Amino acid sequence: MVPRRPRLVAIALATLVLSGCASVSFERKTPTSGTFESTAWAFTFLSFDFPSPALAIARGNASDGGHPNLLIESESVVPSLGRLDWLLDILMIRRAHVSGTWGTPSE
Repeated sequence: MVPRRPRLVAIALATLVLSGCASVSFERKTPTSGTFESTAWAFTFLSFDFPSPALAIARGNASDGGHPNLLIESESVVPSLGRLDWLLDILMIRRAHVSGTWGTPSE
């Protein structure tokens, strides 16, 4: 019989590994254009991102909105240690944020 504590740790770890959260919102500024914001969370374990890298999820969700001429103006991943990011690749939860514009401005 498996002790209770390791079983709970395994369930918590499986939940983190198998889950990923993301959101996207589009705001219309003119009839043919607007802005968007997309966020995503990902779990990193030994340099493997689950379900995939947070930045890729955030960019993919914005792209899946089907709006023309999507232009990313800013993106960020938190936490980030710059050149020491490899330390975070051991075990970490990361959040990505992407924002920008879409469409063609009407005249």
